[in-house]
Amino acid sequence: MEATVPDERPPAEAPSTFREVFAQREFRAVLTASAFSWVGDYVAKAAVTLLVFQETKSVALSAAAFAVSYLPWLVGGPLLAALAERYPYRRVMVACDLIRMALMLLIAIPQLPVQALLVLIFAATLANPPSQAARSALMPQILTGDRLVVGLSLNGSVSQAAQVVGYLLGSAVAAINPVLALLVNALTFGASALLVRFGVRDRAPVMTSAHRSHLLRETGQGFRIVFGTPVLRAIAVLVFSTVLFLIVPEGLAAGWANEDGSGGLSAGMAQAVIMMANPIGFILGGLLVSRLFGPARRLALMRPLAVLAPLALVPALLDPPPLVVALLAALCGFAVAGMMPMANGLFVQALPSEFRARAFGVMATGVQVIQGCAVMITGLLAERFAIPQVVGVWSAAGVLLMLVVALRWPAQETVDAAIAAAAAGNAEPPPGPTSGDTPADATPQAGDDRRRHAVT
Repeated sequence: MEATVPDERPPAEAPSTFREVFAQREFRAVLTASAFSWVGDYVAKAAVTLLVFQETKSVALSAAAFAVSYLPWLVGGPLLAALAERYPYRRVMVACDLIRMALMLLIAIPQLPVQALLVLIFAATLANPPSQAARSALMPQILTGDRLVVGLSLNGSVSQAAQVVGYLLGSAVAAINPVLALLVNALTFGASALLVRFGVRDRAPVMTSAHRSHLLRETGQGFRIVFGTPVLRAIAVLVFSTVLFLIVPEGLAAGWANEDGSGGLSAGMAQAVIMMANPIGFILGGLLVSRLFGPARRLALMRPLAVLAPLALVPALLDPPPLVVALLAALCGFAVAGMMPMANGLFVQALPSEFRARAFGVMATGVQVIQGCAVMITGLLAERFAIPQVVGVWSAAGVLLMLVVALRWPAQETVDAAIAAAAAGNAEPPPGPTSGDTPADATPQAGDDRRRHAVT
């Protein structure tokens, strides 16, 4: 007789609590491991940037050292993320952590040539797409129902908190000794690998070797599932539209802080206040909205919050002082954090499980590219116009864009049908491989194939 796993999902209208989510041992392990990795990443970014500047006295090379960490997403994010579908998620995450730990130890070698330093940084960040894709695909196997939405909210809030802590800690430690900061980063990757290895149970890979095709073809399937499915496409457009304006205050903070009218703050303090405001607002929004409102109310609030996010930045047209700019950026982050976990939860529910890692690669790459383009375009505009005008007009255009996105949002019946179809497909056992088959899900249920083969 096969063992069964009871459905522990809360009722449709009952919001899950943080206690219920943290009661899941695997979630605690993944979240803690992720926090270590995130803090270490931001510590390393601060340290590497300073280390390169100390070695070369070149601002351009220092900026290149910071920017190179985004290149893997741009040159092969979906392709690298597709690899995570082929192997057990736990193994992918542990392997990526160990690879990054080893490369960070190499980067910490004193007197390393700058060219070698940049190559090693690039090599280390190549592990980011498969690691993040595996973590994203693993979460729906650990948490179900509304617990997944609350877990994603906690995940996003901890990520933002790690950014603040990592930059502050990295700047402080790097000012004393950049090499020490790199060693701290290596240590965080080692701790992350141990937490995942012993805190997450092993699961069979979603895609078995019998169902593999060419890696490029598998990557293309990730694009097709995201943009070829109406509900997934609508969520992708919502997310991509959001990040067009969310990142702008942070990206222009340095120039904004050095303009006249700093409100009595130094330029450095004004920049720090503006850059930290969005993550702080994101933390508060993610925690409060997920805690105070049930699933149905969060779903109803999703589109109004999406419109509120760019609307919060429109008052920048009035050229307020940095503290007011920070409040506007925090409100924008709050609104985005309030709607993003629900959007992510819908995305996961409407997505066939065998495409989770690949779809994440597509989405993450799109976010990285769009954020970079938004900062670059608004930065170029700021060369000709005042930054408050650029941010205000850019955000006003964002309001119009989000209104269009909200009005074109699929009907609830369409969303429910997509979720039901994905659930039905995920519940079916994978068909035997035949010539020309699309790779099928080898472990469609949240409990993987151990459930099918377990006996009482």
